[in-house]
Amino acid sequence: MKILFVITSLNAGGIENYLLRFLHHYESAFYPVVLCKSAHFGDLEKEYSSIQNIRLLKIKLGYFNFNAYRNFQTFLEKENFDAVCDFTGNFAGLVMKTAFNAGIQKRVTFYRGSTNRFSENTLKKLYNNWVNNLVLRYSTSILSNSEAAFTYFFKKKDERFHVIYNGLDSSKFKLSISQEQVRLQLNIPTKAFVIGHTGRVHFSKNHETIIEVAAILCEKYSDIYFVLVGKNTDQAFNKLLKDKNLTKRFILLGYQENIPLILKSFDFYFFPSVTEGQPNSLIEAMVSGLPFVASDIAPIKETVPRSKQEVLFDPKNIAAFATKIEDYYLKKWKHDPEITLEVQKKFDADEKFKEFFEILKY
Repeated sequence: MKILFVITSLNAGGIENYLLRFLHHYESAFYPVVLCKSAHFGDLEKEYSSIQNIRLLKIKLGYFNFNAYRNFQTFLEKENFDAVCDFTGNFAGLVMKTAFNAGIQKRVTFYRGSTNRFSENTLKKLYNNWVNNLVLRYSTSILSNSEAAFTYFFKKKDERFHVIYNGLDSSKFKLSISQEQVRLQLNIPTKAFVIGHTGRVHFSKNHETIIEVAAILCEKYSDIYFVLVGKNTDQAFNKLLKDKNLTKRFILLGYQENIPLILKSFDFYFFPSVTEGQPNSLIEAMVSGLPFVASDIAPIKETVPRSKQEVLFDPKNIAAFATKIEDYYLKKWKHDPEITLEVQKKFDADEKFKEFFEILKY
């Protein structure tokens, strides 16, 4: 079986990491071809290249480049794929139509965001509605990792719509190394109270709120430090932190591959996103057993166990976040291990990846 997966690039992000984990999980079970339609690879090229039998392609597929889609149809007809899966939500519309024209029987669109992530104007709205209709007309399966996405993008659903939550191998987060050893490796003060966040620099991650909360807490407590992990976090906030006199209280690690090790260094996790598909970084933190606060947007409410909803706040409510984190810092809440077990079960890699594979397969 030969399957084409269409993504924007191989830069580290939720889509790219999800697909990478899935392909490793089913390594050698089929022949994967990954097409980057920005004609650019990125951070994860080496990791993708290590997968057995994989092919990586750069083919520019723009919004209105219809000649490129004619060439793409010729490519699809020549390659004789069993299935095509595009992870770009509404922007999969032209790929689905082209795959239909090429005679490909299995055409899957996967939504990994729960809202539009572009500034809207009349032309963009018209284009977005058009490609959304193409998805609806030409996809044989329409997937999402949250109910929130379907609520946002579609007025009606049918039997083709399936929510498939992210899959996570929780065994990778059970580390024997001590927190002190990890902090020594990363140059993090061993006696500090460390509040961490994992996520690339993007407006959706709401780093500005993290910094505003840090300004409140770091002024009151000398042992509180913040760690930011993710692409460009080591470059984007230097001036802002300097202006707020927080440079010495932030450790900026940039892109890191070993997230389980990074999470081991944290005492607390802070995730105030303004929009998400399904918050894989938050899932990783919960699986690691970290106490946390997060925003109360729909995809996060859908992800966090009901018994922990009281730690969710409006993503711009700086005072509420600061108060709740301070409460934990002073009282040292005990993390409920039942929460970790519940999250591990809900996002079990074997089960969730199997759900996705079965749709691609049949």
